[in-house]
Amino acid sequence: MIHPTAIIDPAAKLGRDVTIGPYAVIEGAAQIGDRCSIQAHAVIGEYVEMGEENLIGYGTVIGSEPQDLSFRPTIRSHVKIGNGNKLREYVTIHRGSVQDSATVISDGCYLMGGTHLAHNVQIGNHAIIANNSLLGGYVQVGDRVFIGGGCVFHQFIRIGRLAICQGGSAFSKDVPPFVTAAERNGVAGLNAIGLRRAGLNAAQRAEIKTAFDLLFRAGLNVSQAIARAGEQSWGEEGREFWDFVAAAKKRGLVAPLSSRGRGLSPSADSEQSD
Repeated sequence: MIHPTAIIDPAAKLGRDVTIGPYAVIEGAAQIGDRCSIQAHAVIGEYVEMGEENLIGYGTVIGSEPQDLSFRPTIRSHVKIGNGNKLREYVTIHRGSVQDSATVISDGCYLMGGTHLAHNVQIGNHAIIANNSLLGGYVQVGDRVFIGGGCVFHQFIRIGRLAICQGGSAFSKDVPPFVTAAERNGVAGLNAIGLRRAGLNAAQRAEIKTAFDLLFRAGLNVSQAIARAGEQSWGEEGREFWDFVAAAKKRGLVAPLSSRGRGLSPSADSEQSD
């Protein structure tokens, strides 16, 4: 089911039952898995590898060169897309900016219209990114994250599993797992509804709340909170939370809305990288 106006490079590899709409372009040795649907005017670059049952929306562009001044056209880098993703109209995804690197979307994600993923972004499983959100280079998004419409993210930051980012917000700090982040580098509380929908039981949610309160409500800086947490025993979710916090050395962490814009520093006297 390939429209006669579509342009497909002879080197491209198409799986079974692939649908390609009018004026779509498949460049070079791009790989398209079984039962994918490429809608009209979409462009798939030569370094794209795509799994099965993906929907690529109208006018979407995947695998173009990154907007990185250090990038050289001779660099071979990639976009790798898993299975069962929906990329709606006018999504743009750039390939990696260094040799053999990749921008990655895992499985079951939904990227709504106008979403932009810069070079080397990593998206986990079942993430949802609403319209017109912009993710800078090397941003990492955990499993089952929800990003509201119009959010913007500075390069190199991380968003932990099951976090939710309120629409229209801006982040240049890491967002820990399980939280609701909002406004400018702010955190409003826990993603309580999301935790229940994900099947976390009352004991798991209580442990997450204990960890959250220790980090954000005990009047401690991050180093002090980590040290205090090290004196306690934690289950799987608690360890996940504190492992994420301990790794937030480059950008620091979002902070309660009362101190938004600053973020939480790893220690009282640490310096934040640009």
